[in-house]
Amino acid sequence: MPSALPPGDPVPFDGSLPMQAASGSATRKFGVYVHVPYCRVRCGYCDFNTYTAVDLGTTNRSSYAGEAMAEMRFAGEVLDRAGVAARQASTVFFGGGTPTLLPASDLVKMLEQIKTTWGLAPGAEVTTEANPDSVDLAYLTELKAAGFTRVSFGMQSAVPEVLAVLDRTHKPERVPQVVAWAKQVGLDVSLDLIYGAPGETVQQWRVSVAAALACEPDHISAYALIVEPGTKLAAQIKRGVYPMPDDDTHAEMYQYADECFSAAGYQWYEISNWARGENNRSKHNLSYWEGADWWGVGPGAHSHVGGVRWWNVKHPRAYADRIAAGGTPAQAREVLDEETRRTERLLLETRIVTGLDTAVLTPDERRHVPELIAAGLVDPVIAIKQRRLVPTLRGRLLADTVIHTLLK
Repeated sequence: MPSALPPGDPVPFDGSLPMQAASGSATRKFGVYVHVPYCRVRCGYCDFNTYTAVDLGTTNRSSYAGEAMAEMRFAGEVLDRAGVAARQASTVFFGGGTPTLLPASDLVKMLEQIKTTWGLAPGAEVTTEANPDSVDLAYLTELKAAGFTRVSFGMQSAVPEVLAVLDRTHKPERVPQVVAWAKQVGLDVSLDLIYGAPGETVQQWRVSVAAALACEPDHISAYALIVEPGTKLAAQIKRGVYPMPDDDTHAEMYQYADECFSAAGYQWYEISNWARGENNRSKHNLSYWEGADWWGVGPGAHSHVGGVRWWNVKHPRAYADRIAAGGTPAQAREVLDEETRRTERLLLETRIVTGLDTAVLTPDERRHVPELIAAGLVDPVIAIKQRRLVPTLRGRLLADTVIHTLLK
């Protein structure tokens, strides 16, 4: 089942934002995330807010694009009333779920509404996630013509046995085909991989890494499998159907992937992400790590504007009802104080290649920098000469240790 939303404070019916949201907004980038909560099959490891046809019952996903567009219009009004600076969207990301289960025309209509409400900044990045078996050449052609610039395919593995454990529905040979189609129409391509599935061997992971590199994507993400409570996979592991993933194997797989990606010309820029040059980094994901503003559209979507964070009701039916009533679809929100925002900055910026400016640290926290250097967790030259904390390979593997050391 999807994970539970966090508790928070009530949100006014009209979605009004506190004054804090507008402060400094002219200097921050703005992005739009559109959550499409539909999947053909629910993967056993997934606790995202997604629903299959069986889960939805009589709820009709054909009305979703209209509901999302209504929220976009509502969002524009809320931000304007709050005095938040008018900014064009520099990034747009359709995630899920599987956005490409909807007709391409629905994604195009939603993108057109984003253009109408906010506009797109010059060179804006517009991405959709897709399963390899959810698109064809005609679908991708329609997206490109409408202004999409990038597609992120959920490859996960190139090994049939691993795909079966993960409940993925595509065949490995489908991936190079859809990548070729995307390149043919002029879309940038990212491939998402998952390592450390129960029972997956290092040799199987090597097969997947090689297969991904053979496709020559512009960007690769590689995420360690996390067994989330309440998922089908967690229940299978508890019953002994599969073994629990091993942390040491995870580390070996990560190091192998980093070595191969680097040798092939990809540079890491966030712990789980590699790109062929700076221009191919996911600008939308970087906006999260760099503390930009974004409006999250759709059931369960999260938003952030100037330290005000809120999240929508989860179920598509409840979301549709909120939209039909003309008020906010938000379930709750929180207003972050300065110290919380600073701590989150530490958590996020110590994950990326540009690192964390040590000027952000308190004197007590700064005292621990030599300890991080001695432990081989941050680059010593950058830390001393540029006064920025950039994780080493060891630091990426032990990201939690970096934060715990700073904050202890």
